[in-house]
Amino acid sequence: MASPRQPGDVPGSDRPSHGSGDHLARRLGTGDAVVIGLGSMIGAGVFAAFGPAARAAGTGLLIGLVIAAVIAYCNAAASAQLAAVYPTSGGTYIYGRERLGHWWGFTAGWGFVVGKTASCAAMALTFASYAVPGPWWAQRTVAVAGVLGVAALNYRGVTKTALLTRVLVATSLTALAVVVVGIAAGGHAGTAHLGGLSAVGSGGAYGILQAAGLLFFAFAGYARIATMGEEVRHPHRTIPRAIPIALFITVAVYLVVGVAALLAAGPHRLAAASAPLTTALDAAGAGALAPVVRTGGALAALGALLALIAGIGRTSLAMARHRDLPGRLAAIHPRHRVPHHAEIALAVVVSVLVITVDLRGVIGFSSFGVLVYYAIANASAFTQPAADRRWPRWLNLLGVAGCLTLVATLPRQSVLAGAIMFAVGLAGRWLILRRRDG
Repeated sequence: MASPRQPGDVPGSDRPSHGSGDHLARRLGTGDAVVIGLGSMIGAGVFAAFGPAARAAGTGLLIGLVIAAVIAYCNAAASAQLAAVYPTSGGTYIYGRERLGHWWGFTAGWGFVVGKTASCAAMALTFASYAVPGPWWAQRTVAVAGVLGVAALNYRGVTKTALLTRVLVATSLTALAVVVVGIAAGGHAGTAHLGGLSAVGSGGAYGILQAAGLLFFAFAGYARIATMGEEVRHPHRTIPRAIPIALFITVAVYLVVGVAALLAAGPHRLAAASAPLTTALDAAGAGALAPVVRTGGALAALGALLALIAGIGRTSLAMARHRDLPGRLAAIHPRHRVPHHAEIALAVVVSVLVITVDLRGVIGFSSFGVLVYYAIANASAFTQPAADRRWPRWLNLLGVAGCLTLVATLPRQSVLAGAIMFAVGLAGRWLILRRRDG
């Protein structure tokens, strides 16, 4: 565990809190934090993840959704409890360093940065596939333009990020409401389309858990609130409120949309669909609303990309402050008060990935890193003393067990790629520390 902090120090940072030259400005209130969390969660998951989940579990994807939501709540409680005590950028990277040790913190931060960088590319490609249903080169060009545009917005300051995210979330929720009403009014939705828990794919308990792991990918956005803890006003009060509110709203939206899609199209058609909500509208006799789905999907993916870049930039900033990433990434723009070097580097890397890699199967890879990240968050929260606790310790144990269980049920290729990714990061840090000490 890290040594006791001295008066005036910022938790999780080696820098004193007096003076504002090396710290981010606290500009976000509870409403802004909730909106940023919603913008991260109500994205590609609600527009795309029901297809893979249906292939894994059939109608059991609804059980998987509930399991994912329970584990996400455990993780949200741990993140909120920790962020209230350590209100600085970095999320579980900082919590792991403070509560478990530097290696645990690095493991969490590495998993977050690498996994979510891949997620950024996936969100950019999702945005382009909804916005431009054309040839692959046109979609890749639009995806890169989306990345650069979002990075430019983040560069200008976090308050602008929160403002645009608010608009995107409102638009996406309106589109989803229109879709649900269209399915209900189409006249063809009904329980006859449901085919049992094992109607598609492997089914059974394993299929349900795999569906939970795939759907968990869509719930991970509340981490953005914690990683931006250095920019939240009154973090001891704001963060513990904002994270559960954003999560509960998202769970309610996903359940309503998931039930509507299953009643309209059934698990077989959803499993075969690349755009499940469009398929559900067609099956319900409301295909005229397909443009609403495309608009909502594009905007939701753009909102998720916006929040992802902001969150990764802040975690990279924290890791660079502790020399776990190149020190130049710790630079903060003197006017806009954002980690501009980190965000520029991220935009370049994501743009390269968008051009060169097919990331349709990236959900499993990203989920591996994110689930390890939250397992460490739960373990860190478990060590907190009674004075800092807001939830019981058994919730942290459930979170650790749930995260590790979902990791084990991910597709084998995702587990292998994730294990290699962590091995490379940990080996690289060991070599750098050895050289530094020598």
